[in-house]
Amino acid sequence: MVTPEAHPVLRTAAEAALTAYHDARAAYDRAALAEYVADGADGTPTMRIDVLVESAILAAIEGTAANALSEETGFVDRGSPVTLVMDPLDGSANAAAGVPLTAFAGAIAVDGEFTEGLVVWLDTGRSWWAARGRPTGLRTSGRTALDGAAVSLLRPRFDVPGAAGAWRAVAERAGRVRILSTSCLEAALVAEGSTDAFADAASDTHRLVDIAASVVLAEAAGGAVRDVRGRPIECDTDLTRRWSGIVAATPALADEIAETLRAAAGEPVTPWR
Repeated sequence: MVTPEAHPVLRTAAEAALTAYHDARAAYDRAALAEYVADGADGTPTMRIDVLVESAILAAIEGTAANALSEETGFVDRGSPVTLVMDPLDGSANAAAGVPLTAFAGAIAVDGEFTEGLVVWLDTGRSWWAARGRPTGLRTSGRTALDGAAVSLLRPRFDVPGAAGAWRAVAERAGRVRILSTSCLEAALVAEGSTDAFADAASDTHRLVDIAASVVLAEAAGGAVRDVRGRPIECDTDLTRRWSGIVAATPALADEIAETLRAAAGEPVTPWR
């Protein structure tokens, strides 16, 4: 259930995503849902299920004054100081195949500063919400060291120089490794303390829509969000811009993972600044 405390635009978007996701799964078979029907705003292929869910959300929030930055459509500018940054359907391949690990993720940015984050597990309706400066029931595990940690990772990328070695460097030190193929849901699990960290192993796969909600959720819960290469994660309407995101239970763990990944990828290791 989406918390009633969330910003009205966040609530409306999440509720539309839930309805559209289940309607799409009922109306189309797996092959139709997985069919590439367009190219997204970042130039990557878009599945039919992505279009169905995003279109429903954009229609639902059309009457609001908020801008929207979304994975497939890109930036919808209404001249507002408030922007909804969203991944309508994180884990598209899971969704199309019927694997019940997919999520809506949204963040509210006011004048470029993230103020709220929301992730909704679309198969169950379970949600995680936090707002900066407000109490939250979310709390990370508090883990500070990589050795023995429970870590979720994006799949290893063999086409990116150094990325496969970086992936292995973290996996060899972790106590448990999971690959769920849904960055937003994996980050929410870090914020609630179910796992210690989630990372993209130096492959520069994340767009802002993949990690914006995590910035608020993790930090409100005592965790930290980093980019492997130290680039600031900031509100930007350019969806071709990429990060290698790390969401961790503590700043110390986030920094250690970043340093481990950079070293294994053959890049300079410098302390987080």
